[in-house]
Amino acid sequence: MVLELIRRKYPLDAVITVDLGAEFKSIYTALGQMAAICAIEGIPFRTLRPDHDFFWYFAEKPVREKGGGTHYGYSWCGGRCRWGTALKRDLIARYYRETFPGEPIAEYVGIAADERERVSMERGQNIKIYPLILWGMTENDCLVAARRAGFRWREGETELYDVLARVSCFCCANKNLAECRAMIEHLPEYWQKIRDMERLTGKPFKGLGTAEIEKKGG
Repeated sequence: MVLELIRRKYPLDAVITVDLGAEFKSIYTALGQMAAICAIEGIPFRTLRPDHDFFWYFAEKPVREKGGGTHYGYSWCGGRCRWGTALKRDLIARYYRETFPGEPIAEYVGIAADERERVSMERGQNIKIYPLILWGMTENDCLVAARRAGFRWREGETELYDVLARVSCFCCANKNLAECRAMIEHLPEYWQKIRDMERLTGKPFKGLGTAEIEKKGG
């Protein structure tokens, strides 16, 4: 989306991304490429980070319980408990307040033409523009265009988009079983991290647990 916004000369005051600290390594490489492109174009590129990294929120943050007790960590992010998404929204909202105080905000949202159903899930008070839908660009169109521009998401010999239908945080609990199997087979380093996190939180990944997922054909 950003590449096309630049090519089509759309107004773009800033490109922002939020890093909670749980991305695949290749995502950081791609973000570095985008930051370099923005620098050439004279567009501010900002990486927003919370006060603590993902794993502090996952396992250490004191969380008050409705009954009055306290437990530590939000545990897995996904399903109804999308605390990572909420944290990202808060960081972006703060950036808007501090950088463009009192100004109306128009956000470009990278929802592709073949995933229009996601539009109804978008929240917030800002004006939202969906360029990929306006241009009729599907998810595959976007992937082809990004690769044509030199972007790759390689983890060793594995290209993420060759084995995962959708790339999110490596430990996202919204991954389906097919994506879990792909990680077990092609990205064992990250699957081991999920197993380690499972032991840390004491709660099974996806409600099933890594061992059960592995039995289901991993």
